[in-house]
Amino acid sequence: MSQIQHPLIRPGALEARQYQLAIAMRALEGNTMVVLPTGLGKTAIALLVAASRLREPGSRVLVLAPTKPLAEQHYRYFSNLLQLPEENPFVLFTGETPPAERVRGWQRARVCFATPQVIKNDCLAGRYSLEDVSLLVVDECHRAVGNYAYTFLAGWYAKTAARPLLLAMTASPGGDHEKLLGICSTLGITQVETRTEADPDVAPYVHERTVEYLRVELPPELVEARNRLFSLLDSRLEALHRLGFTVPDRARLSMRALNQLNAEIQERIANRDASAFQAASVHAELLKIRHGITLCESQGSVALTRFLERLAGEGASASGSKASQRLSADPVFIELVTAARAWEGEVHPKYPLVRSVVEKQLRADPGSRIIVFASYRDTVQALGSYLSAAGIGAERFVGQASRDSERGQSQRQQLDTLRRFRAGEFRVLIATSVGEEGLDIPSTDLVVFYEAVPSEIRSIQRKGRTGRSGEGRIVVLLTAGTSDETFRYVSQSRERSMQRGLARLRTPPGADGQTRLPSGPMPDEDLVQQRLAEFFPDGPRIVADDRETSSRVVEVLRLAGAALEIAHLETGDYAIGDRVLIERKTTRDFVDTLVDRDLFGQLGALAGAVPRPVLVIEGADLYGQRNIHPNAIRGALAAIAVEMGISLFYTADEDETAQLLLVLARREEGEPGERKVHPGKTRRSVREQQEYLISCLPDVGPRTARMLLDAFGSVLGVLTADREALQAVPGIGKRTAERIVTFVREGS
Repeated sequence: MSQIQHPLIRPGALEARQYQLAIAMRALEGNTMVVLPTGLGKTAIALLVAASRLREPGSRVLVLAPTKPLAEQHYRYFSNLLQLPEENPFVLFTGETPPAERVRGWQRARVCFATPQVIKNDCLAGRYSLEDVSLLVVDECHRAVGNYAYTFLAGWYAKTAARPLLLAMTASPGGDHEKLLGICSTLGITQVETRTEADPDVAPYVHERTVEYLRVELPPELVEARNRLFSLLDSRLEALHRLGFTVPDRARLSMRALNQLNAEIQERIANRDASAFQAASVHAELLKIRHGITLCESQGSVALTRFLERLAGEGASASGSKASQRLSADPVFIELVTAARAWEGEVHPKYPLVRSVVEKQLRADPGSRIIVFASYRDTVQALGSYLSAAGIGAERFVGQASRDSERGQSQRQQLDTLRRFRAGEFRVLIATSVGEEGLDIPSTDLVVFYEAVPSEIRSIQRKGRTGRSGEGRIVVLLTAGTSDETFRYVSQSRERSMQRGLARLRTPPGADGQTRLPSGPMPDEDLVQQRLAEFFPDGPRIVADDRETSSRVVEVLRLAGAALEIAHLETGDYAIGDRVLIERKTTRDFVDTLVDRDLFGQLGALAGAVPRPVLVIEGADLYGQRNIHPNAIRGALAAIAVEMGISLFYTADEDETAQLLLVLARREEGEPGERKVHPGKTRRSVREQQEYLISCLPDVGPRTARMLLDAFGSVLGVLTADREALQAVPGIGKRTAERIVTFVREGS
């Protein structure tokens, strides 16, 4: 077995596989998407490309992965195989790494591993530049859609890097050809390199994986429960039919049909059809009932009972939605809850079947590692308890979010769980979708699908957890005559469609008649200098609240050249200078806050904070968001503008909001005269009076006054501070410090 010989790769550490070398050489020619079945070494290809780019003096590599466990996995792989001359050349960033520590790590390291949101936030805040990043690796690149952080980072990297090269990797880009082209466009992909397990250069490295489908029948208790849910569903469909809507019959009520129905409802809401508001609430009931049917058929009695109890609790609450209140008051629903409470333990036959499959595997090979995938946390929790009670060592692996009594796992807990699973401290890992992407557990012998999934991406990812270093076995559990069987065939069809789409994109050198991907020349030196100049903008200064970093507004501001600062704002979403504070609300959020929360209290704080408060209402159809009389909304707008003195602006979307902020910022920076203004407030707290007094100092506005008081603790501390101490406060330069000291001590 031949080994890779490269000055930056540890000798004897990496097997020389011809297909990996061929793909790596192609990837050095331009932005490339690599699509390989799981277990065939996409990370090894990234390592080869990275080693080549790192030979350039001063170059840096950035490796992005969607989760901390996956980023940490890449960190371990590269650290073990790459040998770089620098001390501590590798660094790992996650959301738990403090910003100051990330800046220091970036300055010293040659290879950075991170989750994308962290890098996006740092780029938006201007903490460091991607100028010298000669390779950006984007793992699980099928996520590069919508507002996911990959989409911004790909554009920002192309805009600011001196010699950009992007390598995107996935085992399952999806079967939608147009979506696939969209991902390629977003990432600037110019070529796609893909292999299948049947390709001759790949076949020698493929381990056999067997797939078994085991069917069970729905037990009588759950058949009866499903019949009650069907009754609830039929009555809601009939109600929509009476309201004049086109409704499918129960058997054809797919998510696509529900989405089409919702589109019709929203269109009639926009046309001020009063019946459409009632229809929207009934549609919400349909979604809940359909989810209950899915739990009943594919998950079992424990998951269904917990869902029904949550619905009943929401319906009994004064803050519960009208849909939940109506549904929980329905006699059929009440009968269903009563029946569910009488069930003893889990009645779905999938539970004993999982136990049987796992026990058989462990008898055959006591050292086996097994992953059981389930879509819902309730099922994961119940399965873990069930297997543990049977004496089988099993632990859960779930996401970070906590809900109700079910606590999530922190990133640290996730990493520890995976470490102990790899070490063999327990044999069965029960995971939600968080375990589907990229987990490298070489000796996983068995993967169990508790239910079939309709997504070809998820199905491929689940299957890829086994057969990585030896033969693997996959068992899929199906409830006969339910959505389980439908989802099985849907995912199989979509997998075939994905392979056809990849074949259309795969463009060997010199091939004609293929789908062409977006391409362009490498940037010349003038363009590089232009990009670098754009990274350090002379544009208008805008402070964005740190909770806004997930919105497209901050992305557009940064790409447009604004001097953007990310900070925590106590009031408002964006600040421009010391006079302008902007609250941004979508039309839905505006109406929800008006009805369910304290809109006027929130805006009152905004108006009291600065002399020029601004409210931006973003989106369409403000008067059609909820069943509220338009005059109530008009009255609220009148009070905001006239009584509270808040300027109102309306924008179509996030892009337009960003452009409005840029205009406001440019006008504010162009305003002549003193920026600080003391609005006449008749009652102030001691703190407000202190800020008022300090803001009378030269070149000091309200925000700077607050920072000075925070730094020195009192008015006296500010007034007695020397020049050096003043200059240590952010925003106080040498000139301002000199003017303050002269002003305070003049004539003394």
